[in-house]
Amino acid sequence: MVPNHIPSKEDILAAHERIAEYIHMTPILTSKTIDKFSGASVFFKCENFQKVGAFKKRGATNAILCLSDEQKANGVITHSSGNHGQAVALAAGEQGIKATVVMPDNSPAVKIEATKGYGAEVVFCSANIENRREIVDRVINKTGAHFIPPFNDYQIIAGQATAAKELIEEIENLDIIIAPIGGGGLISGTCLSAKYFSPSTTVIGAEPEEVDDAFRSLKSGEIESNASTNTIAEGLKTPLGDKTFPIIREYVEEIITVTESEIIEALKLIWERMKIIVEPSSAVPLAALLNSKEKFQSQKIGIILTGGNIDVKSALFGN
Repeated sequence: MVPNHIPSKEDILAAHERIAEYIHMTPILTSKTIDKFSGASVFFKCENFQKVGAFKKRGATNAILCLSDEQKANGVITHSSGNHGQAVALAAGEQGIKATVVMPDNSPAVKIEATKGYGAEVVFCSANIENRREIVDRVINKTGAHFIPPFNDYQIIAGQATAAKELIEEIENLDIIIAPIGGGGLISGTCLSAKYFSPSTTVIGAEPEEVDDAFRSLKSGEIESNASTNTIAEGLKTPLGDKTFPIIREYVEEIITVTESEIIEALKLIWERMKIIVEPSSAVPLAALLNSKEKFQSQKIGIILTGGNIDVKSALFGN
């Protein structure tokens, strides 16, 4: 039986072994320029080089590999603005399972086409969580498909934890890992990997000011929502879940919020100085580091670059 509890050390080790043949062990890059700007030694775990271009492949693969034959028979379904949908599409296809992905009609074109390209059926919804869930429920009632949550699931969290596990194993004695927060799947897994594999490493979250629900949730002790989602970091618009929040509340040291202009400056810095393409959500942790440089002086910092799926046409031509 698949465990339905906060992932243990053994659960994360098992997840890593389970998914190993289906993921890349992504590289860790450094930049002397960024070290100089920040006053810290920074190690970037480049999940923008992961299959489907994002860390989401880890969690989706683990969740699908944990399904029973009966659950697989009717296919899988999820909702996603892009990266998780692509990950579910590819992970399902690798196992010969039909996948349906419910996507907001304003999702980046590059993510829509990639999700279709991995073999999933894409069903569009309005750009709000209520309509996403309504359409998912409608398809489940019709087909019996099994729902693969984007983040609020212990098998997803265990899979995402493997990114930080690899970072910790390759770069020893990290003082801090900074990860962005959307729904909380990645940072929950990061916290657990730090706890089990490097207890002296602190985990700090990074979040746009425009969608600072996790920052406010940590202060209030309850899951907060956002009045608007007006941020360039479209992958971080999702509110926390009842499985991710308790882990974050217990193990995240603090959450640093950053402005839209700070995200853009960090994004430009990564593109121009590291010569790699990342999406805006990936730049939020570096923006947080540069926003609070005094906090990180002479520290050994790990940053998870979460993905690299951008709409090149929009970036180049503004449409």
